Amino acid sequence: MTRNIKELEQEEEELARAVRSSAQQIWQAGLGAFAKAQQAGGREFTRLVRDGSELQKRARQVEDATDTVARKAERSSRRASGTWGKLEQVFEERVARALATIGVPARSEMEALNHRIDELERMLAELAGEQRHRQATQEAPCAPAGARKSAAKGTGAKGAAGKRAAAKGGAAE
Repeated sequence: MTRNIKELEQEEEELARAVRSSAQQIWQAGLGAFAKAQQAGGREFTRLVRDGSELQKRARQVEDATDTVARKAERSSRRASGTWGKLEQVFEERVARALATIGVPARSEMEALNHRIDELERMLAELAGEQRHRQATQEAPCAPAGARKSAAKGTGAKGAAGKRAAAKGGAAE
C-alpha cells in the first residue's frame, strides 16, 4: 500500500506536470495566435490604408474629369446658343428678302400705312365736320322756309347722296 500510495502520488505528479505542460502550451499557442493576429492585422490595416489612398486618388481624378466635362459642356452650350441666334437672324433676313422680292410689304411699311390711314381718316372726319358746319350756317336768306328745313336736315338731293355715300363707307359730300 505504501507502494501504491507512492505510485499514486507519482502518477498524480506526472499527471499534474502533463496538465501544466499542456496548459503552458495552450497558453503559448494563444499568445502566438494573438501575436500573429496583431501582425496580420497591422499588415491588413496598412493594406487597407493603401487601398483607400488609391481609391481617393481615383475619386479626385473622376471629380476633376467631371468638372472639366461640365465646363466644356457649358462653353459648348454658350457657343451653340450664339450659333442658333445667328442662324435665326440669317433665316429672318432671307425670308424678308424673299417677301420683298415678291412684293409683300414689310411690317414697318404696313405700320406706316396704317398710321397714314389713321391720319387720313382723322382729316376726313374734320373736313366732314367743317362742311356740315358750313352747310348749317349757310342758309339762304331768301329761301322758302321748307327749303331751309330740308337743307338743315340733309333731306335734299345732296343730303341723300351724302347719306348713301356714308353708308357705303365713303364721304362723297
